[in-house]
Amino acid sequence: METDLQYLEQCLDYKFVSSHLAVNALIHPSYGNEKGGAGADYQRLEFLGDAVLGMLLAESLFNRFAQSDEGTLSRYRSQMADQSTLAAVARNFGLGQFILLGRGEEQTAGREKDSILADVLEALIAAVYLDGGLENARRVIVRLYGEILEKPESLFAINDAKSELQELLSMRRLSPPYYHLVEESGPPHQRHFHFQVLVGDRVAGEGEGRSKKSAQQAAAVMALKHLREAGS
Repeated sequence: METDLQYLEQCLDYKFVSSHLAVNALIHPSYGNEKGGAGADYQRLEFLGDAVLGMLLAESLFNRFAQSDEGTLSRYRSQMADQSTLAAVARNFGLGQFILLGRGEEQTAGREKDSILADVLEALIAAVYLDGGLENARRVIVRLYGEILEKPESLFAINDAKSELQELLSMRRLSPPYYHLVEESGPPHQRHFHFQVLVGDRVAGEGEGRSKKSAQQAAAVMALKHLREAGS
């Protein structure tokens, strides 16, 4: 784990003083439960990281886009803190390889799930904030988001997979997509949704997320990928 942590620090360009904060940010509840370490996972850190990320994104957008009104800045921040964007940022530096998962999540490709990648990224941001303060958290976020902070409007097209799927199906003269809620779970403050998108009677893709919108978008992304690979 020490070697992995050193590599993670290189990716973040931040060296932890308290390595246990970084390790806790990487522990999925399934791993903690199997190891008998109840409470030693990323959930509390993720709660804090969500707030830190939201504040620092708002600050950065406020400073970079002096001519933009409140509504535009709010839409930018919402898209940048969206689960699909967080997961894309996490994938960009290979965060999945560092996550500690239980056997069940490992077998169901937990390292590729948007919901887990997004939560762990937020937990890591909280770990940096607690370990090194606000300035280091700000620097890490700017590093991770890179060009997205310069052109946040590009996310509106990237994140609207549902519209893109609708257009592709129409162009190919296929049935419109139908989004089927497979499962809804979790406590009221942290709901988790699992959707399938059906084209006709065939499941074209599946997705999970912390809101119905993000889960449907994730399902649409998978459907687009499968349809393009199959060419049908």
